Amino acid sequence: MENISKKIYEVLEESCNSCKSNLISLSGGLDSSIIAYFLKEKNPRSVAIISEDFVSTDLTYCQMISKEMKIPLSIYNVPTSIILDAIDNTIKILKNFNDIEIRNNVVMYLAMKWAKENNEKSIITGDGADELFAGYNFLINKPEKELENEIKRLCSIMHFPTQKIGKALGIEIESPFLNQNMIELANQIPTNVKVKEENGKRYGKWILRKTFEKYIPHQIAWREKSPMQEGAGTVGLTNLFESIISEESYVERKLTVEKEDGVVIRSRESMYYYKIFKKMFGSPVDNNSQETCPYCKHEVKNSKFCRMCGAFPI
Repeated sequence: MENISKKIYEVLEESCNSCKSNLISLSGGLDSSIIAYFLKEKNPRSVAIISEDFVSTDLTYCQMISKEMKIPLSIYNVPTSIILDAIDNTIKILKNFNDIEIRNNVVMYLAMKWAKENNEKSIITGDGADELFAGYNFLINKPEKELENEIKRLCSIMHFPTQKIGKALGIEIESPFLNQNMIELANQIPTNVKVKEENGKRYGKWILRKTFEKYIPHQIAWREKSPMQEGAGTVGLTNLFESIISEESYVERKLTVEKEDGVVIRSRESMYYYKIFKKMFGSPVDNNSQETCPYCKHEVKNSKFCRMCGAFPI
């Protein structure tokens, strides 16, 4: 295991040091904290997106890593009105009404918008670590062989909306975990050290945590996976839409959309996003494909997840 950790350290160090950007998207999670550790000598800046009106989990952790690494941190406290405006632009860029993807990536949209407004031309993200090292919570309790196959599947279809958002805003995205040497190394690492028990609890990204627990605060090294939507607080959008769209209005609009568009809307939040999407792009229904999502009728290829509407499993 020491050899694996040594190699991970070396490859990530080289990958991080090759980054030209001076700005880190800092959540205080494992991945961005590792990046902060390697780049601290370059005196970078960092930014964290925190919802002003919803509960967020990142604030304490990103402040902790900022203090530990002596990296200046700008906290962008975002009111709901700005988040809702950003949702329109995120949907315009991503061209879907996928509630999970929008809740998560509106955070990155806001980070890149902040970067642009503060004259930054690029930003560093932790994209790729969850796919390569089994960071997602739904992977943790899978049997080893199934886990191995699922990691391979995820890595074969992984895509990062941050790239699309960055391109749209003119911000270059640098992702050290997606360096080709890092990808090749991760593919060689045994599954049983990607997910493993520590102090009676199973963790994804175990080998990353173990490798860097001596370099970053222990609370961060062993922090549970927290999606961007929880860290920044945009998960609160779900309850917001539940409260502002009445049951009667939702049911009426749901039936209308199903009748007129052939699209099954699964939540009030999806309804809100779908209305924006349809105004911009029209119907998502793909009549020419043999493999389509049972809900939105958009094409899906070799996936249990519909990127258009967010349905899972399909």
